[in-house]
Amino acid sequence: MSEVLVVKLGGTTIADQRQVLGEVAAVARRRPVVLVHGGGKRISEWLDRLGVPSTFEGGLRVTDAASLEVAAAVLRGVVNSELVAGLRDLGVDAVGLSGVDGGMLVAERVPGMGLVAHVVGLRRDLIDSLLVGGQVPVVAPLARDEDGIVCNVNADDVAAGIAGGLGARQLVLLTDVDGVRDADGQRLDSLTAGEAEALIDNGTIAGGMVPKIRAALLALGWDGAEAIIADASAPEALARALDDPTFGTRLTASRSPRVGAV
Repeated sequence: MSEVLVVKLGGTTIADQRQVLGEVAAVARRRPVVLVHGGGKRISEWLDRLGVPSTFEGGLRVTDAASLEVAAAVLRGVVNSELVAGLRDLGVDAVGLSGVDGGMLVAERVPGMGLVAHVVGLRRDLIDSLLVGGQVPVVAPLARDEDGIVCNVNADDVAAGIAGGLGARQLVLLTDVDGVRDADGQRLDSLTAGEAEALIDNGTIAGGMVPKIRAALLALGWDGAEAIIADASAPEALARALDDPTFGTRLTASRSPRVGAV
């Protein structure tokens, strides 16, 4: 199992991400890191300015040709560039790309969602070459579908697909909530795959948390692998996600002793 760490950030402004970027930079000096980002809020802002309506189903954005053009511009042109520049300011040799570059992500269209795809495989040569060179890939969630059409992809799905494809031991999904909650509203420190599926089935896990959980579970194909959902705005969010079992929610394939972070 690989010591590569895959981190997913939301797509808010660089000012909001500065603390977490500093933590990513610190970790990247000790172990290989792949950073995946979203951009949903920024995309919605631009679509509103342009008068293009937004529609969501099951926590995912339905994407037509007009909204894809905006999404691609915001994700690859704005958010990705900001994060790469921010990391480079911190002394990290970051490289921006998307799942389209080098055919890195293998994706298939999601029925009924327009130009939306989900990750079904990873062509890892490009990422491997960057990691071997000591660089931090910063990945925008775009990919070509089976017909070669560029599509929008949920960023959690991209992060999980990369983590699973690399055999990463840890995937950290930094978000705007502090973890997964049970039916009584109490945050859960840990969840097995079976427990998570049961909470989805009974409606306790709903809305945008469902695709996040589904994505996280895809990354758990290795014994000892864990996916951590945690609040990006908390102090020392990434360090605590890696080292503090009471911070956020940890998902594992089955109940087993936690593997410590390096």
